[in-house]
Amino acid sequence: MLTQIIALLIFVALFAVGAVRGVQIGVLMLVGAAGTGLLLTDMTVDDIIAEFPLDIMVLLAGVTYFFAIAQENGTVDRIIDWALERVGSSAVLLPAVFFVITGCIAAMGAPLAGLVMMPVGMQVARKYGVDYALMGLAICFAIGAGGFAPTSLYGIVTYSTARGAGIDLSPYVLFGIAVVTYLIMLVVAYFMYGRSLFGRKSAAAVATGTESAGSDGSGSAADGTGTTADANSRISRGSASATKVAFGEDDEDEALFDSSSSEPTGDSAPFTFVQILTVIFMIGLVGSVVVLAALGNDPDIGLLCFLFGAILSLVDPKTGKAALPKIDWSTVLLVGGIITFVGVLQNMGAVDLLGEGAESIGSPLIAAFVLCIVGGLVSAFASTTGILAALVPLALPLIAAGGVPGWALIAALGVCSAVVDVSPFSTLGATVVATAPVEDKPRLTRILVKFGMSMVVIGPVALVGGLVVPAMLF
Repeated sequence: MLTQIIALLIFVALFAVGAVRGVQIGVLMLVGAAGTGLLLTDMTVDDIIAEFPLDIMVLLAGVTYFFAIAQENGTVDRIIDWALERVGSSAVLLPAVFFVITGCIAAMGAPLAGLVMMPVGMQVARKYGVDYALMGLAICFAIGAGGFAPTSLYGIVTYSTARGAGIDLSPYVLFGIAVVTYLIMLVVAYFMYGRSLFGRKSAAAVATGTESAGSDGSGSAADGTGTTADANSRISRGSASATKVAFGEDDEDEALFDSSSSEPTGDSAPFTFVQILTVIFMIGLVGSVVVLAALGNDPDIGLLCFLFGAILSLVDPKTGKAALPKIDWSTVLLVGGIITFVGVLQNMGAVDLLGEGAESIGSPLIAAFVLCIVGGLVSAFASTTGILAALVPLALPLIAAGGVPGWALIAALGVCSAVVDVSPFSTLGATVVATAPVEDKPRLTRILVKFGMSMVVIGPVALVGGLVVPAMLF
């Protein structure tokens, strides 16, 4: 038992040190997994390396490469233009539109790819008097919802872990739970920060007044004062672009905004052949995964993305080459390192030890509630991807002990670990603050701290109470 406890303490310590010191946690975990496996168990180097999830590496590399091509060739910008043109002049729909677009991007495999929408969304919010808090929350919620799609990382890590343990968790049920949860949160955000939008006749009517209104610390020009523009003008993204997005540039992030024009905007440029082909491949990716899964097959999303990316690179070699540096190797290392260490812990029986500890609590429901709170609390200050890779496998002993429906607990734990991501201490919340004007950063930070920390408790109460308890009873 002593060796298992030491291994668990090493795991927790590496996670904490990496988060506090800003060191790549995946690298620390790989080293820790090797040291723990070689010194505390009889595992060989080959055994330890075998725990590294090559399928996740292929998934993330393929998805981020494909999406980077779509970003580089301007397809994402054209999709944004197409969607905004159909909004007309209704500012109240803008956060919802960005929720849908961002959710679709996040559902393509890499949830954090949705962050490319943040600078664009914040500039649109500035031009048309939408509260920065509402727009930022809408985009964060969309990343969480899309991330749990059967084709995306959060969903794949969660339901594949469940299936590997013999737990029947449908990826579509998991996705549905996440979408419903985030839609409820979006409605709450509208009520808190977007009520004034419902009484406004036209977004264009305040487009030229947002600069002066945005400086009052509210991040919104909802009162409609300022020069009146043509009410029939289309909403546009201005000069904001998702093509060359850079995040967390501190003092330079004001360059992400352009409030120079609120004049009526004409039709956007038509889709080029390469962009049309990219959209076809995007639809084909989701469609092929759904069809293959319905037929009982297990499609490899990463390989499909590499296939589509290779074709697009042959058609447009320049964007294919520019997309290579954008492959998300940091997330590959993060998830790979954590899963490798968890594999070592499972091999040496440390995870079973946690199950015995859960049994000692007495009430499986209380243990499930505590586990969800821990997941949310840690995720508020660290990577959700890392938390899912770490905590979902560690929940299996509690399920094996009986008393808690496995599919319900894993779904609740996964979503509870993600709903806190609006915290400014996590990647999503930090990006909201980083892409806002300097004068609005303090207000946004206060809002996101309150919202994120409240979800540490509200999330487990709602999901354990609304999902786990009914599943236990029925």
